[in-house]
Amino acid sequence: MIASRLREVRARIALAAERAGRDPAVVRIVAVTKGHPLAAAQEAAAVGLADLGENRVQEALAKMEVWPDAPVRWHLVGHLQRNKVKHAVGRFVLIHSLDSVRLADALNEAAAARALVQDVLVEVNVAGEAQKTGCPPGEVPALVAHAADLPHLAVRGLMTMAPLTDDVAVQRGAFAGLRALREELVGRGYRLPELSMGMTNDFETAVEEGATMVRLGTVLFGERIP
Repeated sequence: MIASRLREVRARIALAAERAGRDPAVVRIVAVTKGHPLAAAQEAAAVGLADLGENRVQEALAKMEVWPDAPVRWHLVGHLQRNKVKHAVGRFVLIHSLDSVRLADALNEAAAARALVQDVLVEVNVAGEAQKTGCPPGEVPALVAHAADLPHLAVRGLMTMAPLTDDVAVQRGAFAGLRALREELVGRGYRLPELSMGMTNDFETAVEEGATMVRLGTVLFGERIP
């Protein structure tokens, strides 16, 4: 089942990339296994999905514990509380949800304790939605500058979630806003290759606007079982 869905998703990504004059090969799928059993994650890996995303540290660690030799790269795509930092650092190839100076300092301290450098993305609340986490766009340059000075953090790019709507213009505005912010920061000398944006309901628009990673759950795995 996942194999056929993945073929369709890849075809849709290819068409979206073609519309934007982009190479679809630069768009990586992060298969979000939140709320799905370990068997679903293992099936995803078996069909070639090497990047798996989890929203909650505890759920991810539980899967890692019973699948220690997983041939995948784990991503943390959900909000990270500071009291979970020590459990997350070093366990995820990329943490997509750095949203404050305090969290950056906590991540750096935990990474230093483990003598490693943790790759992160700065999460940006482009649309300014009160119910969502993420750094306000106006504060992102200062956060990136702060994190860039921390020896045990490496900022690899930016992440956002568009408003939950079928209005493509609204989706596009959020994604274009993140891309413009990345371009501004690159102009200041930062190397930020990744744009993590786009989910099941809007990933094609995200690809058109420059996404390098799309975070897909339902379109690959179906609805979560309550």
